[in-house]
Amino acid sequence: MGTQTNYAETADEVSGGKPAQTGALAALSLCMLLSSLGTSIANVGLPTFAAAFGASFQAAQWIVIAYLLASTTLIVSIGRLGDMIGRRRLLLAGIIAFTAASVLCSLAPGLWPLVAARALQGLGAAAMMALAMALVGEAVPKEKTGSAMGLLGTTSAIGTALGPSLGGLLISSFGWPAIFLLNMPLGAAAFLLVQRYLAADGGGKPQASREFDIAGTILLAATLAAYALAMTLGRNSFGPLNVTLLCLALLGLIAFVAVEAKTSSPLIRLPMLRDPALGTGLAMSVLVATVMMATLVVGPFYLSRTLGLDAAMAGLVLSAGPAISTLSGIPAGRLIDRLGASSALIVSLVVMAVGCVGLALLPNLFGMTGYLAAIVVLTPGYQLFQAANNTAIMRDVGPERRGVVSGLVNLSRNLGLITGASAMGAIFAFASGAADMAKAGPEAVAEGMQATFLTAAALVLAALGLAIATSLFSTSHPGRQAKQNRMYLPNFLAFHRRS
Repeated sequence: MGTQTNYAETADEVSGGKPAQTGALAALSLCMLLSSLGTSIANVGLPTFAAAFGASFQAAQWIVIAYLLASTTLIVSIGRLGDMIGRRRLLLAGIIAFTAASVLCSLAPGLWPLVAARALQGLGAAAMMALAMALVGEAVPKEKTGSAMGLLGTTSAIGTALGPSLGGLLISSFGWPAIFLLNMPLGAAAFLLVQRYLAADGGGKPQASREFDIAGTILLAATLAAYALAMTLGRNSFGPLNVTLLCLALLGLIAFVAVEAKTSSPLIRLPMLRDPALGTGLAMSVLVATVMMATLVVGPFYLSRTLGLDAAMAGLVLSAGPAISTLSGIPAGRLIDRLGASSALIVSLVVMAVGCVGLALLPNLFGMTGYLAAIVVLTPGYQLFQAANNTAIMRDVGPERRGVVSGLVNLSRNLGLITGASAMGAIFAFASGAADMAKAGPEAVAEGMQATFLTAAALVLAALGLAIATSLFSTSHPGRQAKQNRMYLPNFLAFHRRS
């Protein structure tokens, strides 16, 4: 319960000390922590699972893949369903599903029952991720949106950073079921906080009476599953199965667009993607998440193969990024509330581009010191981007659309991470010229590292171009600017005068 208290103290600071807002932010933050912890905590146990169930490492990877597939494929549909039947009640159902699935995971008698339970856990995580962000608009005033998004980003980073170390400690001390049983008290705390501090859903008949788009839901889930599997199966090669899955994903996307254009109550209203704040924000989210995944894919190889660090030291260096994310989330949110989301977006992408170039050049010049220096620049830039982009997208979204838009935001991030794991890994392998990265020489890995992060810098600059173009578009349309003030580029000079 100490974790819960810490969240409440931080939430109290963001909310200005109002008890209801403090409790609501603590509830939403704990939901974000649970979903991110569920993503990262199982990775460290893969060798243990393989040994416990007599399975291959490739088969054990489905414990991770099942969770990611369920959370990625269903997150938009759950967001839309929350808009229709009530976000609070669906969030409570998601917490129950996540906690119950955690118990089933701990009791699983074999690998595939565990995989099935992890898929159910991913369903609960999708509800917590999509609806926690959607409920921010009801938990805090609009002028505090940036700070609240920064807080959610911080707790998500804590969950991601805490997972591997906490999972390793629990497995070594109590066995693998402990990493799932941990979710029982945390899930209970999240349920009680949501029930106590979040306002009950209204009984709005217009939304509740609309038909749920079952055909669109099935098509989108199948399309996303095909794409995710195409990017994750056979990580070291892109063979016929991957190409087939990618083609199926493309066909599924075409069919989904056709269905959504005709149905009277679509899962995603396609015209809303033409809104610059939403469409551009989603595109930037995919690009930036692709870049950040490169640090997780390439970093371990560079630290071990080129710098010659042992596993313990490499793990310590890799933990610097999540640690900085944890510290920088709330300050990033406050900066957004002062500066404006659009200005903060541009600043964040400039900082990220500098960080990517730094990762391409500084480690080869200064070794581990250069690597850490670049990470110290890149990671706060990413936290600022996440909070600013989420704020820009969500701040002026109407209550009837918050769930589905929040689902799209989380989906874009997941798709970027999935794409980055495959695409950036492929660039790294190609640039290093090594058939087996585990046996690549130090110079080859260094060359791969440089090429990967120069590519990453180009992707960030592409996102920056989108941000600037959107800002220029908004300033040339006064009516849109008046409607969406603070979402786009404010006057830097005016900000300095206010300061």
